[in-house]
Amino acid sequence: MMQVKEEELISGSRLERVLRSGRFAVTAELNPPDSADPQEVYDAAVVLAEACDAINATDGSGANCHMSSVAICALLVRAGYEPVFQMSCRDRNRIAMQGDLLGAAAMGVRNVLCLTGDDVTAGDQPEAKRVFDLDSIQLLRTAKIMREQSVLLSGRKLTVPPKVFLGAASNPFVPPYDWRPWRLAKKIEAGADFIQTQYCFDIPRLQQFMQQVRDLGLHEKVFLLIGVGPLRNERVAEFMRTKVPGIHIPDEIVDRLKKTPKERKQAEGKQICVEIIEQVREIEGVHGIHLMAYRQEELVAEIAAEVGLLPRHRPPNAPDPSTLAQPRTIHLRQPARIPL
Repeated sequence: MMQVKEEELISGSRLERVLRSGRFAVTAELNPPDSADPQEVYDAAVVLAEACDAINATDGSGANCHMSSVAICALLVRAGYEPVFQMSCRDRNRIAMQGDLLGAAAMGVRNVLCLTGDDVTAGDQPEAKRVFDLDSIQLLRTAKIMREQSVLLSGRKLTVPPKVFLGAASNPFVPPYDWRPWRLAKKIEAGADFIQTQYCFDIPRLQQFMQQVRDLGLHEKVFLLIGVGPLRNERVAEFMRTKVPGIHIPDEIVDRLKKTPKERKQAEGKQICVEIIEQVREIEGVHGIHLMAYRQEELVAEIAAEVGLLPRHRPPNAPDPSTLAQPRTIHLRQPARIPL
């Protein structure tokens, strides 16, 4: 692996090191608990950590309430993991978002994914009040100003700026297709260092998008991680493509799952994911994958192994997955006196 000099790094994050070294990166998504128990976060993280370079902590995804992203990130940092702090504009104004960014950086979070956020009508509390003071592009620009100019939006000086690796989302799989690369360009200009896309189940559409990205030279300005994930069965596929905003799953994938015997559906869903990753890796300009395995986190390491993406870096303080059957404990990095 190519060595990366410290002075070349923006944030010093492990994810940034991997991407700048030229290694094919793997990130994964942690499904946040509906709980105040930190152990549930650690139990979810331990099955992901060996298979990825960073773990995304989602922020009220689908406009549903779960444990907060910034809290999950703080817990992950304490345990030695590399988190990606997802920050949604839906629920905060600019004062809160700037404060959260400073707080996350102070707790050791080095990666931030800036999102506009799903509308509240997509969730289970549609009567909630929308904020949307900023959108994702404005949030990226705000974070970049804080990082590089060491000031808040008000102009007030920061004594220490947040040194974070900035990310954004992209969805090449829904219309208007020709507009998607230009939207990506705006996010890069605003400050995005890396991009994670929505689920990819349509390789031809991704290839067309990436051709447009290369024509604009965007693949040389940002690190692109393509979203992938296993489908448990055709019912899940139908739900995702009809109920979850922004997800496109072609008929042929749903039909393939329908024709698979019941006892083999999960394995077939995993195989489809493996095949998609193998094709994604051959596309010029792709720098990694973002693995999303909702309620199938145990498959993340299996998928990474089957496509030849193991071993990854294992955090020195992270528990060994083989100890999961033992009494639940977690060893925190110092200062351990900070209570959970």
